[in-house]
Amino acid sequence: MSLQEREILNKTEINILISRLTRQLIENHNLFQQSVLIGVQPRGIYVANRLQEKLKELSGIEVVTGSIDTTFFRDDFRRKDKPLLPSVTNLDFSIEDKKVILIDDVLFSGRTVRAAMDALLTYGRPSSIELLVLVDRRFSRNLPIEANYVGKYIDTLSNERVEVMWQEIDGTDKVILVKK
Repeated sequence: MSLQEREILNKTEINILISRLTRQLIENHNLFQQSVLIGVQPRGIYVANRLQEKLKELSGIEVVTGSIDTTFFRDDFRRKDKPLLPSVTNLDFSIEDKKVILIDDVLFSGRTVRAAMDALLTYGRPSSIELLVLVDRRFSRNLPIEANYVGKYIDTLSNERVEVMWQEIDGTDKVILVKK
């Protein structure tokens, strides 16, 4: 780790946060009969998958889980210099009248969450949408969006970036703060 980055969460701490968030979801959604988990691509899907596994481990409940891509719903997608490569949307179930728990790794400006809600509404009208994030960079919003479930609040400067690393793609589980 360089002087430009600082570890915020390690693997053990991430697992503790996932367990706590899972218990909060169980308290509010009980048996999940009308609730679904939807991870925001690209990295919210890892949080969603971990929550799904932990829900099964703690309660035996198999929660319907999917993913949503926000690429063409973002307000900045036409401003990119390079061609955009969308991620996969995997919603092989109806969200109509469901309680959707939208899941992302980091909440920053709120723009990705707004794009995810726009994308979701093209698939139906849920009865409600809640937001769960592993890390909330509070004091950084451009839009009035607030998470219902937060693993950890982190106060950052504008020249800092929060990176969440996952074993599945990065070879390790940790959250780091990087100076730009």
